[in-house]
Amino acid sequence: MDLLSLLFLLSFVGSCAGDVILPDGPVDEILGKNVTIKTLVDKPNYAFIVWVFNDGKEEVHIATVSEKGLKVNEPYAGRVSINPTNGYLSLGPLKASDSGEYGINIISPDGATKTGMIELRVLEPVSSVAIKSDLPEAIEHNSTVVLTCSAKGSFLKFAWINGTAPIVADGKRLTVKDEELSSTLTIAGVLRSELAGPIFCTATNKMETEKSAPFNLTVYYGPDEVAITPLNPPKVVRAKSNFNLSCSVTSSPAATFTWYHGQQMMEIAGPVLTLEIIEKHGLGKTEEQYTCRANNEKTLRTVSSPAVSFSVMDAISGVTITGPTAVLLAGNSSANISCQATSGIVNTVTWLKDGKALPANARLVFANDKSSLSINPVQKEDNGQYTCQLGNPVNQEQASYKMVVNYGPEPVTVSGNNAVEVNDEVTLTCSADSVPPANFTWKFNQTVTDVKTATYTIPKAVYKNSGMYTCEAYNAITGKTTMLTHTLSVKEGALDPDLSDGAIAGIVIAVLVALAAAIGLIVYCRQKVPVESPY
Repeated sequence: MDLLSLLFLLSFVGSCAGDVILPDGPVDEILGKNVTIKTLVDKPNYAFIVWVFNDGKEEVHIATVSEKGLKVNEPYAGRVSINPTNGYLSLGPLKASDSGEYGINIISPDGATKTGMIELRVLEPVSSVAIKSDLPEAIEHNSTVVLTCSAKGSFLKFAWINGTAPIVADGKRLTVKDEELSSTLTIAGVLRSELAGPIFCTATNKMETEKSAPFNLTVYYGPDEVAITPLNPPKVVRAKSNFNLSCSVTSSPAATFTWYHGQQMMEIAGPVLTLEIIEKHGLGKTEEQYTCRANNEKTLRTVSSPAVSFSVMDAISGVTITGPTAVLLAGNSSANISCQATSGIVNTVTWLKDGKALPANARLVFANDKSSLSINPVQKEDNGQYTCQLGNPVNQEQASYKMVVNYGPEPVTVSGNNAVEVNDEVTLTCSADSVPPANFTWKFNQTVTDVKTATYTIPKAVYKNSGMYTCEAYNAITGKTTMLTHTLSVKEGALDPDLSDGAIAGIVIAVLVALAAAIGLIVYCRQKVPVESPY
């Protein structure tokens, strides 16, 4: 028996198994890679360290290390090394046949032996992870989808992921069944969110993890609830305006739309129903209902929108107002003002005068439909701007007419001082309410002056400016004249500030009367007393 055979025999005879020299197994490594089986000893005192392999059928010597060096069995030549310090066994590249039990024998110089066993599992690399579906496409709520994830590798575990979130089976709608090389995910009554993904499958063993390519399965759904805009349109829509109805809905594939007038289908496709089309079909003359229905050709589902109702009305346009063209005289003339529109339905008529509501009275009477008004007779307070406002639910238009009533002049007023001092400026202002404005004429002591304006000005008063100033106001249309006389006194020295205007006027009149009497007496005396000629 040679030395090698003796050592192999000693490894199983008289061994001491009391010490643990290998860790718990198994040790896993990937096919084609290198593995190091570690021991739990450090710098043991040994004559020989022997590693053996048992594949369950036979036991094979791998290698022995001694003071003479490493001795490797021929089948492992070039693939094995033993660390002489701690007995670690390094093996590689690994073959599938390397899976099995590995034993170590540490034989001391006195023949005592320590042994240990550990399992090595050579794992096939995880690869070819892929997802397949039993259906090319699915219908929400109706389809049951079965996804199968298959992979190559050893000791695989599978997991399903939707986007980044794990898919967790609930045992009801979602179930998962794992097998050695595949996993099956079953989704009953599939929802759109459950396969929105993308969906991934991972296959994992102790050494590595591989992920499938992203998987997407089209889930057709909808239409959901149909929205119609505007949901609350005005009760009356202006004709020829930019009004339309539009429908929207969530659906895959995109829904097709059909419009209904009441229960009658309209030959209109698309999500928008324009007012132009409604009018072209002769609709909208009365309040009517409109709905749209959304249909999905894949799910075969049809959903109707809420109904909206409205009528269509022409806008009011071409509003004109007409009134008298002849000259109107207060107290003598009458006036008729009328208002009309060239198009549109008029529901309301409102009359304003100078921007304020115009009420009827004993002189002002409206027609039954308020399309016109009559004033008889006109008075000065009827002057102003008359506005008629025509309205309906879609718009309001208006027109205005300015009526002129000629009157006056009213009683004249003159403002200015009654008494001034010499060299004072005198300004007398005459006014009289009149339409058209009055023409003014001034008289001084009954003599017509050249002043034809409302203001009579004396830059510097002198004694001879004392007297009576009469203002006459004349209206060329009514032919009427009104007048007022103002008395002015000019004197030397300060005027008594305590004297009233009436007192001053009385003094002026008294002076004028005395002056007139004196002049009369002188004239009389000249007539009675002969004057002797100087010649």
